[in-house]
Amino acid sequence: MRFQILGPLRIADGSEVVVFPPSKPTVLLAALLLRPGTVVSVGFLRRAIWGDEEPSSAKAALHACVLRLRKTFPKYGLSDAVIESVPGGYRIAVEPGSLDLADFRELRARAQAERDPEAELCLLKEALSLWQGPLLTNVPSDLLRRDEMPRLVEERLRTVERACDIELALGRCGQALVELWTVVRAHPGHERFREQLIEALYRTGRQADALAEYREVKRYLQEELGVDPGPALRRLELSILRGDDIGPRREGGGPAPAAPVLAPPYADTAAGRPPAPSPLAAVSCFTGRAADGDAIARRLTADRSGPTIVVLSGAPGIGKTALALHTARQVGHAFPDGLLTARMTRDDGTPRAPAEVAAELRHHAGDDPRAAPGAGPRRLLVLDDATGADQVRPLLPAGAGGAVLVTSRLGLAGLLAAHGGWAHRLGTLTEEESFRLLAAVLGDGRAEAEPEAVHRLAAACGHFPFALRIMAARLLTRPRLSVADCVAWLREDPVARLSLPDDPRLSVPRAFTDALDRLDPRLADAFLRVGASPPERLSVTGTAGLLGVVPSLAEELLERLVDVSLLEEGPAGRYHMHELLRNFARRATGYQAGPPALTTRH
Repeated sequence: MRFQILGPLRIADGSEVVVFPPSKPTVLLAALLLRPGTVVSVGFLRRAIWGDEEPSSAKAALHACVLRLRKTFPKYGLSDAVIESVPGGYRIAVEPGSLDLADFRELRARAQAERDPEAELCLLKEALSLWQGPLLTNVPSDLLRRDEMPRLVEERLRTVERACDIELALGRCGQALVELWTVVRAHPGHERFREQLIEALYRTGRQADALAEYREVKRYLQEELGVDPGPALRRLELSILRGDDIGPRREGGGPAPAAPVLAPPYADTAAGRPPAPSPLAAVSCFTGRAADGDAIARRLTADRSGPTIVVLSGAPGIGKTALALHTARQVGHAFPDGLLTARMTRDDGTPRAPAEVAAELRHHAGDDPRAAPGAGPRRLLVLDDATGADQVRPLLPAGAGGAVLVTSRLGLAGLLAAHGGWAHRLGTLTEEESFRLLAAVLGDGRAEAEPEAVHRLAAACGHFPFALRIMAARLLTRPRLSVADCVAWLREDPVARLSLPDDPRLSVPRAFTDALDRLDPRLADAFLRVGASPPERLSVTGTAGLLGVVPSLAEELLERLVDVSLLEEGPAGRYHMHELLRNFARRATGYQAGPPALTTRH
């Protein structure tokens, strides 16, 4: 015989189930079962049964309710001693397995102690299966509905939340969606469920649906509650707009990790130790760069007699990080000791100390603190946005079989000269690669509807991956805007409009400005003056005359601009600047013959 309170109040005996009729004894039984094994005061029971309209005979009437229940229990094979009279109130004695609420909490406790995510998920699902519909529908008590039901509902919601977290971490986004659609509609203001739903939609390839769901929760929160989405939802939206890879993709995308890293169950992570920095996020729907990726992969895996170093350089926004992480994942099988990634700069562009990066790498790898970072004999490191050779040298693996893939705006020739290795300079995408990237983000249907306009948009973005993704994100959030109209709008101001208004980091002008801020002021000034000049002046002689310096110094400045990826070297001492960089320089200097002027950089 078993009491069931996670739904209508019932007694079950195998397949036979008896639902209690709405009555005062039913309220009394529910109040006792909601606090199993504990003394429930007479005052609380009276308020639960009668509310504010308690009769003068409530004490005797309560005793009568207890007697009625005790007489009822033997019909179901229960002892009338199930309800115990104790000083100050009553207590219901429940044996193990005789109350679904107690079983639910016991399963949750076992799940919380479980270290294997598969086993934890199994226990959580078993606990959730005990819920059999809306709570207390046959219990007519305002007090229990007001004070007790929310607590129970919250226990269930936290369990659902945890189960969905594990399914997402295991890459089972499709399974998580089944539960999330239901729970989100039932609890529209619960932001964590909305966040999980949006993540699951995005990771199953439904980017447009994910953004539509974000717009819906934003509308709901603003109209119903007068608040904006929280930081977690806003960060997730930006990750989708950037095309970030935000988790494993088991369904249709290979195995998910066997032991995902999850936040502590049922705990507020902000109250405990802060999590370690996240690894770099790869770009989803990666397209193009096949030849570049193959060349880098061959270099990383060919010579294993010593540590391999590959430096991937290029202009800001050219797609170095995306290609590096995509290639690293492609060759991951060749490095059984693992893949480690680290950013070499902070959000403000300042370089991180090698010791700080080394400590982070050891933390992620679980290495001995005394070991050299990346010292595993067959481990691949990706060091993103390095600012100089001295920053990278202390992080190089010591033994054979390891490899380091460094992205930088610099060529890092000094690093390669001293330690060996290979340099790969990344250029813009081809016209076809740009089209495929836009089609992958926008969806084939939208690209096929306006193929010529998509090609024009790619050209207006200069075939820079960063610029292409920004414009694709703008189109995704404006489904009624045609691609052709977007191209016309962009051409009116081809630099400043390569930005997203809700995130200043997603901005081509900011990326270029940050690149200049890292340079010596004299070199930054040379870039702006050279970029604002006519293209035919991009030679040693022309630059010397433009800057008023001797040819040897002009050549040094031009070579340094090549090294920081703001110029490309052409034949016979000529140089070339990409049109997007040239437009930026013209705007920054107020060059009147070019596009409309922008505020001068400071």
